[in-house]
Amino acid sequence: MAREEESREDLLREATALVVRVELAAEGFDEPIVAGFRRDGAASFFFGQQTVYQFNAAAELRRGFLDGQLYKAECGRLVQLTRHRTPETVELLRHELNEAETAQFLAAAHDRLLKLELSLSTHRFRVVGQVPPQEDITGRVRDWLTKLPPRIPLASSPRLS
Repeated sequence: MAREEESREDLLREATALVVRVELAAEGFDEPIVAGFRRDGAASFFFGQQTVYQFNAAAELRRGFLDGQLYKAECGRLVQLTRHRTPETVELLRHELNEAETAQFLAAAHDRLLKLELSLSTHRFRVVGQVPPQEDITGRVRDWLTKLPPRIPLASSPRLS
């Protein structure tokens, strides 16, 4: 594991696993948003550099990143991984979220994604850039978000398949 996390300054250029992606400046968000889809349709949302939600092709949350904490789905539950640094090593400390903590995390994710859907459906956004340039990616993102259930389902694994 890397000792230091790198700052990602150009997610639109670097997120090449997302074959279709868009960077947005949306009303109500302080930082740019990058949303995109992998070849199999799995969606990812980057709200700046501190909040990330990644889904599998079945629209189940498989991984998240929030305020420096990594979260992963495991057997339909959420596990928080915290980096613990010593002078010699970096360890990941594991904490399995209880039902209340999981519900709070998922509700916050749902609220943030719904806020993005509202910005898109009311045309209160600006496209900063997108790959490929000729597709209606914001429409695809909006369509994906409108199908988001009130409680985001958790994947059985943080992996894509």
